[in-house]
Amino acid sequence: MFGDPPGKLPQHLAVVVVPEFTMMPVTSAIEPLRIANRLSEKSLYKWTMHSIDGQPVAASNGILAMVDGDLASIPETAAILICAGLNVQHHTDKRLVAWLRKLARKGTSIGAVCTGAHILAEAGLLDGYRCTIHWENLPGFTEAFPEIEATGGLFEIDRDRFTSAGGTTALDMMLTLIASQHGPELASAVAEGILHSPIRHHSEHQRMSLPARIGARHPKLVGIIEEMEKNLEEPLSPSLLAKQAGLSTRQLERLFRRYLDRSPKRYYLELRLKKARSLLLQTGMSVINVALACGFSSPSHFSKCYRAFYGRTPYRERGIPVIDGAEAAGN
Repeated sequence: MFGDPPGKLPQHLAVVVVPEFTMMPVTSAIEPLRIANRLSEKSLYKWTMHSIDGQPVAASNGILAMVDGDLASIPETAAILICAGLNVQHHTDKRLVAWLRKLARKGTSIGAVCTGAHILAEAGLLDGYRCTIHWENLPGFTEAFPEIEATGGLFEIDRDRFTSAGGTTALDMMLTLIASQHGPELASAVAEGILHSPIRHHSEHQRMSLPARIGARHPKLVGIIEEMEKNLEEPLSPSLLAKQAGLSTRQLERLFRRYLDRSPKRYYLELRLKKARSLLLQTGMSVINVALACGFSSPSHFSKCYRAFYGRTPYRERGIPVIDGAEAAGN
């Protein structure tokens, strides 16, 4: 396994990039290995980059990444890191899935950064494993793969699978692997070298705290919004939210107006619409099922609210043409 003390050096990490991959987690995964080699004055690690067909791949920022070869050029002894990003559901190539399944049967260590976990899940490689994925993609991932334990942590290392949520979390995952393979002193030195200390624990939250996100620390307001976020599929009434917080409905209204410049009803609606957009873009759920998952009992009402907020309908969001009033009917 890639996380175990090495039997042979250097350990080879083959980084497989798919179109629209996110560049930050790729560099975050590789740079700690480079610095570990430099500080130890040994070739502890080597890395190569690959695409499915050996052709350059454009990242989500438009930069064209050169690669060392195709999937067939990766030696059997290498650990695999799948790197994805935007629109992962459109880049889950059948050739890649079949290749990953073949490697898994051989006991290869396989990991992923950012939305690469979606590709591993499609291949069935995360069944029975803990994993994580970027918080923006977590709702869609759990809807698509309800049987998989997605923790929402920064990263997860579970036997021969390792996943990170994206961004700089790949740093923490690799530093943790370096510590397990070559000792915490080297991992700490690498962290200091990249100005990333202390090394974060895998279970830490991906997102900022709720008070930091909303720009307010009023305890009752924070508690009410937490309840809203927990109950998007079956929204709670303003009167019930107020009662739970020990407020009157009028006090609830004033609280939201003062700190968030909108009514509690409006804020709740925006939370539900944001989740709906995530599900529309990241899953194959029907528009009707997305509406139901976000607390809309009427597809036409969902479509009207969505268009008012985003300037386009749920169907247009997916690029689906609307014919003969099908959208209003929820077809």
